[in-house]
Amino acid sequence: MFSIDELICTCISRQIVDGEVVAQGIATPLVAAGYLLARLTHAPNLTFVSAIGQAVCRDGAALGVATIEQLWLGQGLMRFSFVAGACDLLPRFGPKEFFRPGQVDAQGNFNNVYMGGSYGRPRLRLPGSGGIADVTVFEENVYLYVPRHGRHTFVARLDFCSGLGHDPGRVEGHGPRYLISDLGQFDFAPETGRMRLLSLHPGVSLARVQAKTGFPLLLPDPIPTTPPPSAEALRLLREVIDPLGVRRLEVLSGAARRQHLRQILQQETARFAVPDRA
Repeated sequence: MFSIDELICTCISRQIVDGEVVAQGIATPLVAAGYLLARLTHAPNLTFVSAIGQAVCRDGAALGVATIEQLWLGQGLMRFSFVAGACDLLPRFGPKEFFRPGQVDAQGNFNNVYMGGSYGRPRLRLPGSGGIADVTVFEENVYLYVPRHGRHTFVARLDFCSGLGHDPGRVEGHGPRYLISDLGQFDFAPETGRMRLLSLHPGVSLARVQAKTGFPLLLPDPIPTTPPPSAEALRLLREVIDPLGVRRLEVLSGAARRQHLRQILQQETARFAVPDRA
């Protein structure tokens, strides 16, 4: 059997083509695990660009929380400033990048700034756009992922737009090409730019997906089922890429998430404890 986080990582890895440059943001372990899975299976010639330390890497390391710098800074071939990365490096190399939206609409526009209320007095302040507003106006390979699919995320109207989707006024780049959630896979129809269901994950009904989406989805006929991870993919995720289970932090919430985070930190502390030399 597999868990939903393992299926999401596998689906992310399937979107990666050997030889690509892929970009990764901060606090996105599902994406990092998916990239590393692709590198260890069908895409050994990936180049990683990470917002963690603004590093360019060709090699990987196991995921961590307190030790996450080992993955990107520890493997870095070169480092650059955030401004240089967003304004010089990304436009030149056109990487594939997965973003996690706080809200996303039917056209793939998305919001990472605030939800509810007003900009000055929001009900919920989100982490912020970072470089999303800068790069989504020209990037060709924007991809999205949503670990917990719900009507609070899939909305008919954004509270704020910080990521450009399939807007008719777009003059450069391309709106999001793909979205993976814990319920299914989606893309955006070429003719209209509207979100379209690609496949339902095993055991998920169409009624459940539509009930948790705040706008009508375009539907294929018939609707495929997402292929499960292979035995080798599961072995790599569990034993090599993420033995601590950092990826699960993105699909958990509340007390379960806090408990799992404490367990990860305890394991990291035990692993890297300095022995008493007295």
